[in-house]
Amino acid sequence: MATVDTAPAEPHAPLTRPRSCTPPVQRPPSAAVPGQPDSGDAPGQASAATLIGSVQRAMRLLETVAAHEYGAPAKQLARETGLALPTTYHLLRTLVHEGYLRREKGLFFLGDAAERLSSSGAQQKRRSTVADTLAHWRDSIGVPVYYAMYRDGEIEVICVSDSPETPAVEEWADFRETGHAHAIGQCLLSQLDEEARRDHLARYPVQSLTPYTVRDNHALLRRLARISRMEPVVERQEYALGTVCAAIPVTIGTTAATVGLSLPFHQSDRLLPAAHRLQADIGRHLGSLALSISI
Repeated sequence: MATVDTAPAEPHAPLTRPRSCTPPVQRPPSAAVPGQPDSGDAPGQASAATLIGSVQRAMRLLETVAAHEYGAPAKQLARETGLALPTTYHLLRTLVHEGYLRREKGLFFLGDAAERLSSSGAQQKRRSTVADTLAHWRDSIGVPVYYAMYRDGEIEVICVSDSPETPAVEEWADFRETGHAHAIGQCLLSQLDEEARRDHLARYPVQSLTPYTVRDNHALLRRLARISRMEPVVERQEYALGTVCAAIPVTIGTTAATVGLSLPFHQSDRLLPAAHRLQADIGRHLGSLALSISI
């Protein structure tokens, strides 16, 4: 179950690195008729959108096989796809050879290559959903927005949404190793238990990045212990001079996650109002953020 803390923000820690997860551009399909010149082409010029019939037939076979959970024989597949039996046999042999289908006792099933395609497509869709959510906050609040999780003992930035008008913080120091110095990292560490925090700091000890960075591991642990679960984390110039950041804790099942934002130092007065606005809106989008667990 995904939950978000909704209490007001207080100053504490910093923020994130630009890793874009912009969804792929969707291009409209061509209206050209296969094998005929496009209406806008010069006489005799072939259409660039000519379709390859063998690929179409192979795709039709794959879709038909996918519809049969318990497999189907070649003759049934030929009948259902409307393909000639010799063509069906030829395409089936090719698809089996390439791993897109497998044959067992005369029946054809989806192969490992087809399963990987399906898994990758679902992952891309989940990533696109998260990207759309962050882009909504970026545009409505007017700040770069970051989404990160703590997985397998590491701070992982899942997605960053920024724009030329609202650029993200440059990752000038390895983000995983500097969780003590940015709001995203401190927010994630604050959601861990004491043992997990000490384990993280044993691998990535506190190091000075700016004159404002926390002094040492003990000082950081004391700070983390004071952060309420209902409290967004705020950082001012601890990771990068000239930048202030905030991060809102988000709990997705047992996974520690956070949504952050950043602003240039001269806009510090916007930080807390923007954090409050982001925090108030996160609850309406927890479903899309929860999808990121399997990204």
